[in-house]
Amino acid sequence: MAITLKGRSLLTWLDYSEEEIRYLLDFSKKVKEESKTGQISRRFEGKTLALLFEKRSTRTRCAFETAFGEEGGHPVFLSTADIQLGAKESLEDTARVLGRMFTAIQFRGFKQSTAETLAKYSGVPVYNGLTDQFHPTQVLADIMTLEESFGPAAGRKLCYVGDGRNNIARSLFIICAKLGVHFTVVTPAGLLPDKELVDKCSGLAAKSGAKIRIAENPGEAEGADAVYTDVWASMGEESKKEERKALLGPYQVNQALMDKTGRKDSIFLHCLPAVKGEEVSVEVIEGPQSRVWDQAENRKHTIKAIMLATLL
Repeated sequence: MAITLKGRSLLTWLDYSEEEIRYLLDFSKKVKEESKTGQISRRFEGKTLALLFEKRSTRTRCAFETAFGEEGGHPVFLSTADIQLGAKESLEDTARVLGRMFTAIQFRGFKQSTAETLAKYSGVPVYNGLTDQFHPTQVLADIMTLEESFGPAAGRKLCYVGDGRNNIARSLFIICAKLGVHFTVVTPAGLLPDKELVDKCSGLAAKSGAKIRIAENPGEAEGADAVYTDVWASMGEESKKEERKALLGPYQVNQALMDKTGRKDSIFLHCLPAVKGEEVSVEVIEGPQSRVWDQAENRKHTIKAIMLATLL
């Protein structure tokens, strides 16, 4: 059966099937190959993209803007200083107006409910560029990077070390469970992922063959194809930085932890930005096992593929 995604929003991978995610991954690789061979298309000509940002961004903003612009589309950056985003005007009304003026909307901010409301009332595809709960475009690029090193992701082992309840860990839980990737979260007891999500992903994993584990001991990285970490204090949690440093200090991804995989070909992943010397040592992120710059580039290719698949 042909995969048709036109008109779909991307708020979380819970809304997509394994086959649909697989389609987007394969499409992303095709888009990247087009880029490397210098192929130029104008597939978004005449289309417009509203880029709504409550939170700052490097990779997400640059990926959406360049991916849309290179295809002949017109991206428009809008921060909370530029438009009414649930302030003087209701969010529902803003969504209705944007939906009549733009082909699609990207939202990067705090509440997942904001992205959901935009999708409900705008009538156009809405892409979640990051919320406190999920970061779907990031983890698609993560799986693409994993596959570039090891081939098909199913059956591979990805070990995430750090804050087990942040948007990266939560999104990795979902996409790994859907695609049959063995996923281990190594995190202290105070930062465990929420039980509702774990239970849901355990059910998905039972269908895909993925093994989902939660552990406190960094030694659980044994056998991992990839070790992944993120900053200790996410955007909006800066006041908790010292508390997190004390809690997560033993979970720094350094060479000793990378060696626990027992493999020379294990790779290191990070969604960036990184605080070098905190969640990851300089030796690791700048070393030969690091694939973080490939990840960053792949944000653009996966985002372009998502937009092409849902707008054309």
